Amino acid sequence: NTMPSTTYSSTRGSPGQKSISFSQVVMSGLAHDRGLFVPDVIPKVSLDEVESWRSMSYADMSTELLSKYIGPDEIPKADLNLIISTACGNFRSPDVTPVVKVGEHYVLELFHGPTFAFKDVALQMLGGFFEYFLKKGMNGGRLAVLGATSGDTGSAAIAGLRGKSGVDCVILYPKGRVSSIQERQMTTILDSNIHCVAVEGTFDDCQDIVKASFGDAAFRDEVKLGAVNSINWARVLAQQTYYFWTYLRLTDDDVKFGNAVNFSVPTGNFGDILAGYYAKRMGLPVGDLVVATNENDILHRFFTHGEYHRRSINKSISPSMDICVSSNFERYLYHLLDDDSSNLKNLMTAFESTGKLTLEGRTLAKAKADFKSARCDTAETLNVIRSYNKDHGYMLCPHSAVGVSALHQTNLANKHSVALATAHDGKFPAACSQAVPDLPPPPPPPPP
Repeated sequence: NTMPSTTYSSTRGSPGQKSISFSQVVMSGLAHDRGLFVPDVIPKVSLDEVESWRSMSYADMSTELLSKYIGPDEIPKADLNLIISTACGNFRSPDVTPVVKVGEHYVLELFHGPTFAFKDVALQMLGGFFEYFLKKGMNGGRLAVLGATSGDTGSAAIAGLRGKSGVDCVILYPKGRVSSIQERQMTTILDSNIHCVAVEGTFDDCQDIVKASFGDAAFRDEVKLGAVNSINWARVLAQQTYYFWTYLRLTDDDVKFGNAVNFSVPTGNFGDILAGYYAKRMGLPVGDLVVATNENDILHRFFTHGEYHRRSINKSISPSMDICVSSNFERYLYHLLDDDSSNLKNLMTAFESTGKLTLEGRTLAKAKADFKSARCDTAETLNVIRSYNKDHGYMLCPHSAVGVSALHQTNLANKHSVALATAHDGKFPAACSQAVPDLPPPPPPPPP
């Protein structure tokens, strides 16, 4: 593939943030006008190409997919393959993200990485991208990653960045609002480039500190700030790989190649399901994309009534989805508004001051065609965990159970559908034991 690399522009359209290279987008995270970087052109993949990837390993298939965006002018293909293979080598499963049939539908297990969470897939790759570009002398060879976590991102970021040359990593998390296992996954990594800070407050307070730091241009440039949270485009890019992988596994035998596959995605910051949206735009036969939310249901309210209205957070048993605003949603809104950055900027600026964004008519109809949605509260989440353990001998974490519930609520619990299992149940014993008092033993921790 000798195509030049995809370039990126900010959703908010400032002239200095247009046609930016992949390496710059990876290193800066958030655009300087507070927008998010989106691809100027979404590359296309033919069904014949997808079929030609069938027998490849996860890493080799991912290299083919990512080279649609990243040309040799940015990263030569052999180097790209090494970055991705190294990342995939840190997973406990040779399939990286195994696909299993549970009852009537499939489950995509995204919890076989170092921190037992879906974010490992992207953050192992992102750590490799950072190290690669820093060794090439970008950024003066230094990067200070600052991130906020609701539990999973922080530990996955730390696992992806520990020991990487040129990178310092500072992670803020809300004190007393992450599980004890998640806290230990962060605080027990002793590499000298890793720094964890417990903040008195909520995840949003942590996120506000991060946003303010990025908003201070002098500070940002002096310490060479970078981001790993789901606003970093490389994460959305890396997460596209498992949609393609899953499609190939379902069409190995159960689904006719070319037919559509549905995905239900436990959703907080919208990065994971957004990757499915881009996979569909690239040409993967994706049917319904189901946004599965817990009680913090701003996205379900949007896809039902067009009302993206901020409310305070309800603390739930699926903490990674406890958000009152969804940081990646702006990328989708930009595409929904036909890539119109001035319209998008006006809407987001108004939302930032009023906490309300409302769409109706043709635009809302288009959004409903792109995504279905469902809301699953705590009682229903526990019901799903209980029944899947009893009926199928399969344990779901509280986030994954929300995705499974959404498949049932949208009448998609069949062999053409996949629920994304975003974390290992062993990370959430307090929640899971409410449904299954006699929990299976947790998996052993990964080697140090």
